[in-house]
Amino acid sequence: MSFNIALTGLKAAQKDLDVTANNIANVNTYGFKESRAEFADVYSSSIFTNAKTANGDGVLVNDVAQQFTQGSLLFTENSLDLAISGGGFFGIVNDVNDVSTTDLSYTRAGAFKLDSDGYVVNSNGGYLQGYPVNDDGTASSVSLSAVESIQIPDTAGAPTRTSEINIEFNLNSSDDNLDPLAFDPADTDTYNYSTSTVIYDSLGNSRIQEMYFVKTTDPTSLEAASAASAVSPTDGFVGGIAAVPAAEQGNSSSWIMYTTVTDDDGNPQVVDLQDDPILGGTGVVFESSLGQRGMLLQFDSAGAAVTDTFPVPVGERLGATTDPTNIVPAPVAPYLGAGAVTNGGDPDQVITIMMSELTQYSGSYELYALDQDGSTVGRLSGVTIDDEGLIEGKYSNGDSVPIAKIMLARFANEQGLTQIGNTSWEESQTSGQALAGEADTGTFGQISSGTLEQSNTNLTNELVDLITAQRNYQASSRALEVNSTITQTILQIR
Repeated sequence: MSFNIALTGLKAAQKDLDVTANNIANVNTYGFKESRAEFADVYSSSIFTNAKTANGDGVLVNDVAQQFTQGSLLFTENSLDLAISGGGFFGIVNDVNDVSTTDLSYTRAGAFKLDSDGYVVNSNGGYLQGYPVNDDGTASSVSLSAVESIQIPDTAGAPTRTSEINIEFNLNSSDDNLDPLAFDPADTDTYNYSTSTVIYDSLGNSRIQEMYFVKTTDPTSLEAASAASAVSPTDGFVGGIAAVPAAEQGNSSSWIMYTTVTDDDGNPQVVDLQDDPILGGTGVVFESSLGQRGMLLQFDSAGAAVTDTFPVPVGERLGATTDPTNIVPAPVAPYLGAGAVTNGGDPDQVITIMMSELTQYSGSYELYALDQDGSTVGRLSGVTIDDEGLIEGKYSNGDSVPIAKIMLARFANEQGLTQIGNTSWEESQTSGQALAGEADTGTFGQISSGTLEQSNTNLTNELVDLITAQRNYQASSRALEVNSTITQTILQIR
């Protein structure tokens, strides 16, 4: 029996060495959970055995128990690197077309990436599972039956043509006055300030709209001209109309705004400006004989804009009367019999330029805000994941689209999970069924994007355990050797 007892000690020490060596080998494995060999003594008994004098029959490995303590976090630059701070497991399936609760495996290793179809997968090709979401980012259903493989589309949104531009800025009232009839977009000395924005047509094609501002000398001296004074358009022809405020002596000032929009070749083309009839303030519409047209901006004595909005119909032209007391927008005769001047643009696209926060104070030109409501089809430019596991796709057109919410699972007995390799587990009768939930709710931990959970192996402790297991093995070997010597001695008795 002594031989058998010593052999059980050797087997137990060998198992301890195996478990410790495996822990050390996986010290750099993301999501790895160390194990611990647990032993129990062995006794044989019968009705004829005296418990007081019975000796043990050795040792056996009772369990190799996994330790699901939190591993330290390693920060990365990849938003698809995920770590769970707290309880829970990621759900993984190997076949994107065959998802059921029995196909799920579970892991704490969160090194994910996108495959060629946009699915979020791990290094083994397993598909990360999540819940479908509503437009506000909330999960439409939180249950295992609702989970699906998370796919992030490469594109988002439909083309939307620009219908409104909002601009907020300050024009320097102390700047020099310029001659509005000398305006040339190619000559920076003929305007005081310019800014630009990207606009879109109905197909999502982008254009650059440039806006130029010219500070005028005496707007009350301008007179309306007839439509007959128009000249044929050229590439330098800048569209617009100008409104002249009623004469107010002393403390009003005026700016003329011109605008151009680039064509497919990047050349500036005509955009006509139409005055908004609902604005306060009086004035007349004029068209200069030089073909340079603009919108005159009105300011009160406090520097606030009076003329604040006006639509921009691409390709439509406005006429004017010579009566300085009326503004009568009306279509005019075609230029040289050639029809409306559209320069290939969409005659139905109307852009309203909002200038409700336009000011004129002494000081530098300062742009507070400039945005427009058009967009093109967006290409995926990035992915963000918040603490609750909401995945949002960021697209080149500025759209931010909620994609899915990452599913987390927990178990009544984590140590009952069955290891299947690749730092993954399956549920078992001992672990209980998986309970699905969302991150940062109840007993589920938070999800940290750009972070990986490292192995929870404590290398110092494992080295100490390794030495201990080695000594135990040596001691059991010594016990076996002693038993062998005793047996040899018995055999030599004559």
